[in-house]
Amino acid sequence: MKSEEIFRLFQAIGAAALKYDIEDSHSGNIAMKWLDENGTLRMAITATGSQKGDLEIDHICFPGIDKTTYGHYKASSETDVHAAILSLPDVFGSMHGHTKYATLVTLDDLPKPPQTPLPPLRPIDPLGFYHLGGEVPVRWLRVPTGSREAVHFVLGDLRDHQATYIQGHGPFARGKSVEHAFFNLCLVEHSGYILHFARLIGVNVPALQREIEASPEAFFAAPPRPYLLEDHKRCDFKDEPETVSAFLKTGRRIFESRLSPFHTGSISLRGVDTMLYAPKASMPDGLPGPLLEVPLRIEKGDDPELLVHKWIYHESSLQSVIHAYVPEAEVIHHYVYPGEDSPRNRIVPIDAEGSFLYLVIPVLPPRTDLDELIRNLVDYNTVVIRGGGVWSVGEQSLSEVLHHPSSVRDICFYRIWAIARGLDISKMEPERSKSW
Repeated sequence: MKSEEIFRLFQAIGAAALKYDIEDSHSGNIAMKWLDENGTLRMAITATGSQKGDLEIDHICFPGIDKTTYGHYKASSETDVHAAILSLPDVFGSMHGHTKYATLVTLDDLPKPPQTPLPPLRPIDPLGFYHLGGEVPVRWLRVPTGSREAVHFVLGDLRDHQATYIQGHGPFARGKSVEHAFFNLCLVEHSGYILHFARLIGVNVPALQREIEASPEAFFAAPPRPYLLEDHKRCDFKDEPETVSAFLKTGRRIFESRLSPFHTGSISLRGVDTMLYAPKASMPDGLPGPLLEVPLRIEKGDDPELLVHKWIYHESSLQSVIHAYVPEAEVIHHYVYPGEDSPRNRIVPIDAEGSFLYLVIPVLPPRTDLDELIRNLVDYNTVVIRGGGVWSVGEQSLSEVLHHPSSVRDICFYRIWAIARGLDISKMEPERSKSW
């Protein structure tokens, strides 16, 4: 990889991190190790004080990767931390971010230094639980930025975890590539966001965490597809530029509207004998995922995600599908109405547009039979799976189906904040929804 290519990659990731709100204008670092034209292993890292959302080519530095260089200079003051991370086997990318909600849920007001180890961030969502290994360690450090202490603890934690958190400062994430590190960083914030709002609406989060850890299959659908090192520029239908544009536009909107974290979810469009498929639906500008053309017939090697798309087309006349991990839906399906013992099997819109579009949105169990899922999709167009994201379908275009997860996010957002304000949402739900 040439330095110009690294710059373009860092520029795209920096801009995406700013849009996803896991950096402020100047915070965080992006780093990777790479082989230069001479076959020499080197490190690339963003410069200290650079605007990650507006990187220029001279904001990328190339310090040594095999020696410590404590102190402040043009490269990030976190250079030694990133060099340590990149020294780990099979790690080629690392990132540090200033994630807002993950910071909120890991703060405390206890005396410092703490007398006992800090509790880890423990996700209650499927992406965080499976991809982050069930927890993100949290550390309090006397000098959280660029210190020997930071190098020691971050390196130790990332030997066994995808991410670690320095309390009040932010997470460090590792990856098989810099895109993979960004993926993990986004999932830390996604999980923190869900934990924050679950607490806000009264979910008993500690009890839920214990139950999930004891029996994850009772709370989550099939584990999400692992993050694969694929040819992200692959496009099997380049001869259809309008369709390519529609996929990229849809992927950009999924990312920028926070309908699903970076490179999660999936999109498909039905053809005659084939299906156009994006296995990494959330695609910001400059960071596409592969755009594939695959047989419509069900094949032995199909992964669970791909199989759902194919089965929907096999059993219906539907033309487009989006699967997204909408964080607000992941929060609200845990809500228990006052006086009740368990969450309900539906989400009722309390806003005008949501009520116009949907009488209710079904909430199905984690391991719902595919035929039951399809029956609900045909009837309601969009369905929330407990611990499995939001599945939506359309009869025509990608634009049509995109409307559903976008609406689900708004519907759940209004419900979350109405509950947080202390409003009785049962009084706000349309009367006709009660006979559903």
